[in-house]
Amino acid sequence: MISIYLVTAVLLAYLFGSIPTAVWLGQAFYGVDVREYGSGNAGATNTFRVLGSKAGSIVMFVDIFKGWTATNLAYLIELGQNTSDVQFVNFQLALGVIAVLGHLFPVFAGFRGGKGVATLCGMILAIHTPAALVCVSVFIIILLTTHYVSLGSISAGFAFPFSLAFIFKTTIPSVLLYGIAICILLLITHQKNIERLLKGHESKIYLFKKKAKEKE
Repeated sequence: MISIYLVTAVLLAYLFGSIPTAVWLGQAFYGVDVREYGSGNAGATNTFRVLGSKAGSIVMFVDIFKGWTATNLAYLIELGQNTSDVQFVNFQLALGVIAVLGHLFPVFAGFRGGKGVATLCGMILAIHTPAALVCVSVFIIILLTTHYVSLGSISAGFAFPFSLAFIFKTTIPSVLLYGIAICILLLITHQKNIERLLKGHESKIYLFKKKAKEKE
């Protein structure tokens, strides 16, 4: 049943996802549109590459918060109707996906966004916090050992469905299917990164070392 609560939640989820953190921060404080440098993406990874670790960290945490907030708008839907636990999780999944689409195609930035990894992370945090912490741990380990953000993101994404199935024994089918969908989405959105990784041309990110802006 479509209600004003549902319509409002969907609209807000997209608008939250559409907040172009990297673009606004870069333009406001550095006079730079990060989409014109590096990989051309308006996300945390390219912000790390173009503007450094401080700006990249801010963008990453705000984008995570975007996904977390949008996903938890399911509580707004619950105000308008009684939902079971499974229905509530399904609403969370739907709103989180809408937020990720907003990040990929932001209305506030000419529909040129990022790859949605940090927003996905926020979504996972809202839906299954323990599994999200496993993903974050995998991401940090891979990043600190290889200095490849893309490889860390892909590895963390694949850790999500595995942790759900084998560590936490999740029985909600939609959550497991979502975990698999994340893996597929990451492979699609990181296709160029994967090609550069295989060729040894992928840029490395050093969290504790400022890097000069580079234009590719």
